[in-house]
Amino acid sequence: MALIVQKYGGTSVGNPERIKNVAQRVAKYYSQGHRVVVVVSAMSGETNRLIALAKEIQSNPNPRELDVMVSTGEQVTVALLAMALMEHNIKAKSYTGGQVRILTDSAHTKARILRIDEEKIRADLHSGYVVVVAGFQGVDGANNITTLGRGGSDTTGVALAAALKADECQIYTDVDGIYTTDPRIVPEARKLKTITFEEMLEMASLGSKVLQIRSVEFAGKYRVKLRVLSSFKEEGEGTLITFEEDNNMEQAVISGIAFNRDEAKITVLGVPDHPGIAYQILGPIADVNIDVDIIIQNVGHDGMTDFSFTVNRNDLANAMAILKNSILPHIGARDVIGGDKIAKVSIVGVGMRSHAGIASKMFRVLAEEGINIQMISTSEIKISVVVDENYMELAVRVLHKAFDLDQVVQ
Repeated sequence: MALIVQKYGGTSVGNPERIKNVAQRVAKYYSQGHRVVVVVSAMSGETNRLIALAKEIQSNPNPRELDVMVSTGEQVTVALLAMALMEHNIKAKSYTGGQVRILTDSAHTKARILRIDEEKIRADLHSGYVVVVAGFQGVDGANNITTLGRGGSDTTGVALAAALKADECQIYTDVDGIYTTDPRIVPEARKLKTITFEEMLEMASLGSKVLQIRSVEFAGKYRVKLRVLSSFKEEGEGTLITFEEDNNMEQAVISGIAFNRDEAKITVLGVPDHPGIAYQILGPIADVNIDVDIIIQNVGHDGMTDFSFTVNRNDLANAMAILKNSILPHIGARDVIGGDKIAKVSIVGVGMRSHAGIASKMFRVLAEEGINIQMISTSEIKISVVVDENYMELAVRVLHKAFDLDQVVQ
């Protein structure tokens, strides 16, 4: 039978009763003859509680010690789930990331997986065990505990599926699949039966919170068959992330609309317009691991120009400080301004490749609603615009309707 890796998020294992429900679901697959590896997150709210506890002791917690602390959340969950499976007379064994030997780099609180020693898991599966692995964590070359950053349990699940060459990786969340957009904003949003890997990667990178982007990248790199399901619904096939475009893709020009409130915009005014200036501005920003998203440089006049870019809201203060204290005096810019009252709205679809006029339609729809576009970014399969955050939900709703995403595709 199949080898299946299942990942359950914090809400799915939020209390003992939910952990028992997960055990029942796993037992169902096990009884069908499948070999099952389960990856779990900490119980919902536990990681936040641990971080808050650390900050009561140290306002800026030491990253190594913080990783030691927050990794305990998953350790509790794996043990509880293993016990719950034993209550179903199923042999189960739990492991931390270090015990499995999920080897990462040494970037504490945001480590990246380098290699997984899957032999211990294979041996247990061969002996009839369900293997329960702590998500979100690993160890570096010196055996220091590391964590993978927010949403890292998704990455653990996909990475294990890749290492084990699993038949399918199932991500169980509090939603029953990938929707055309957030149903809380657009009640008419539809659940997608399938979505391409490229579209899912764009959706994840643009603000869709269902899957962590690194897990999607992993799935794409190792061609892991990925499915998103609900841990609270027994029925349903969820959404399958595929590597081939559907035969009906010519009809589905746009597959979904993503949005991100966590955006901030920075503009460096009066920048000398000469080669290398972009690197002089963004190089020091990158050196402190601040990700830059959309970038615009205006047409120069009299040897000067303005340079704008977006960062995560949490990075705004740090980026502004670096610009004011280090970069502005060095490059001779006039000033720097920043603000976080913006949001990014994006339309995504592989069908854009074969359809003209998508951008003009998007801009027309927004203009008709009086929504001003501050910045634009495009790729083959997506168009993103930065707008005032007060207009974000309106933009999502009117675009969803304009591109017929509320219509069932035959």
